[in-house]
Amino acid sequence: MVASPDGKYMTPQEYLEWEEHQDIKYEYINGEVFAMTGGTIPHTTIALNLASALKSHLRGGSCRAFMADAKVGVSENGPFHYPDVVVSCDERDRQAIKFIQYPCLIVEVLSPSTEAYDRGGKFTQYRRIETLQEYVLIDAEKVSLDCFRLNERGIWELHPYEEGDEVHLTSVDFHFPISLVYEDVQFSI
Repeated sequence: MVASPDGKYMTPQEYLEWEEHQDIKYEYINGEVFAMTGGTIPHTTIALNLASALKSHLRGGSCRAFMADAKVGVSENGPFHYPDVVVSCDERDRQAIKFIQYPCLIVEVLSPSTEAYDRGGKFTQYRRIETLQEYVLIDAEKVSLDCFRLNERGIWELHPYEEGDEVHLTSVDFHFPISLVYEDVQFSI
């Protein structure tokens, strides 16, 4: 992410209207906008692999999977982010046009430049979403997936997965080998 050069504060409504006319995507945090930079080929492949598998798994049900162009609003007033993959099973999101507001699952594919923020500040913001049940972070440089899952006591628990593991996303009852998300991904040595 790169901060907008003019540093002008925007209201949430100004941001939503302004962004519609931009050539690239911008996230919105506390009145500031941040340009979304492009990801790597492994990053995109991982997101597409998981989104495709989720779409197939969810077909015919009430849940819908979305990819990187689907904006998520933590509230009506933001912040607004573009996760790599998001799933909503909430009827209120069925007619959404500008952003998803009631996801049960959010997935971010990590890059070295965003990992700290994805694990820290962004996760803090996402935890404000009452419908969110799982937050998944997938490493794009090695086989590793961290699933943060909200337990019955309201505490987020870490469920790490490594090479050879079967992943279970309980929010959408989806089991898959971790190798599924890394199909066709070449790691640099």
